[in-house]
Amino acid sequence: PLGGMPAESQYLAMWSNARRAALAPEEFPSALARRPYDLRHFALSYWLNSGVPAVQVAAWAGNSVNVLLKTYAKCIKGQDTIARTLVEEAVEADRKRDDLPG
Repeated sequence: PLGGMPAESQYLAMWSNARRAALAPEEFPSALARRPYDLRHFALSYWLNSGVPAVQVAAWAGNSVNVLLKTYAKCIKGQDTIARTLVEEAVEADRKRDDLPG
């Protein structure tokens, strides 16, 4: 129908054309953004790996935290140092607060 959603075959053809236009010739045959879903997967993984709280990422994605973490927990890498730093900073702030007169 006019103005309606394209058929799946049309949508995938448009996606392929967009990939061909956006990617270098040697990248096009790769798995890079092969499916439209890959952009969503990248975004959610990137947000989680950037330290955005899972509750916020789930809200942006329209998922529950449970569904988000079932799918993406294995994608979260390298946050151990950041998490430990946050805990150390919180403990230090509590110590400073407790040492203040009052």
